[in-house]
Amino acid sequence: MTENSPPSPNLIQARAHELSPGFSIRRALPTREQRMIGAWCFLDHIGPVEFDADQGMHVGAHPHIGLQTFTWMVEGQIRHRDSLGYNQVIRSGQVNLMTAGKGVSHTEDSLPGEKRLHGAQLWIALPPEKEAIEPAFHHYSHLPEWRFGGLHYTLLAGQFQNQTSPVAVHTPLLGLDIFAPNGGASAILQLNRAFEHGMMVLNGEVQLPCGESIKPGVLAYWPPGVSTLNVYLTAGTRLLFIGGEPFPEPVRIWWNFVSGASDNLRQAVLDWNRFHTRFGVVPGQNHRRLTSPAYPT
Repeated sequence: MTENSPPSPNLIQARAHELSPGFSIRRALPTREQRMIGAWCFLDHIGPVEFDADQGMHVGAHPHIGLQTFTWMVEGQIRHRDSLGYNQVIRSGQVNLMTAGKGVSHTEDSLPGEKRLHGAQLWIALPPEKEAIEPAFHHYSHLPEWRFGGLHYTLLAGQFQNQTSPVAVHTPLLGLDIFAPNGGASAILQLNRAFEHGMMVLNGEVQLPCGESIKPGVLAYWPPGVSTLNVYLTAGTRLLFIGGEPFPEPVRIWWNFVSGASDNLRQAVLDWNRFHTRFGVVPGQNHRRLTSPAYPT
């Protein structure tokens, strides 16, 4: 492999998953083929979806441990409520970051009258020494944005092209949104060779020099060692590009819990289903409280 000829990516088919009744998403991580990309251990592509007047996205109260939830909005609005007392609407071009740590719970709802929704939700595994830190929430209404070569870039996490995202993460990561607003355009991405990388097309089509054409529903993965990647975005295309240093060991995931130790997952299931105070209560939430499936014996 040379810098001018990176390997063809491993193409991983995302699978449909029902997030709430009548509302499906594409789940690209984790899969059997690829568990993580850096500390990114979960990736859902939400929409784009059109709602009827009496529909929407409604996810009842549910808990997390050992991770950060990372929500990136492209279109529409979602209200986040959590057991820390935060009540925050996230809009297009914004990021919500909730650090679960030792335990937190939250709800997610599209706003009344919302007719269109598009975005991505990811999880970031916390490193072992920070799995049980205190929970926290941050809303980022402004992120680094710039235009170059006919493309619009938004830096969601990490560093890229002398820009630094304000989003507070705990391991070396990259999160980047690239959009072709007016016509087809090419980009030459200078990458960290120590990172593994993944690309999810949110809408449109991306063409690679190797002849591959990437469309929504497929995650393209490159292992560490790639320093330059050429991509061509057709008109109106938007892609999500993520990367990070390979995690020392793949984390375990059960339902909405993440940990390096199965005992932590088992205890979290018991605590949530028994209404333990570690997860708190979401104020003012009017939805059902989800129940965790039993942990395997």
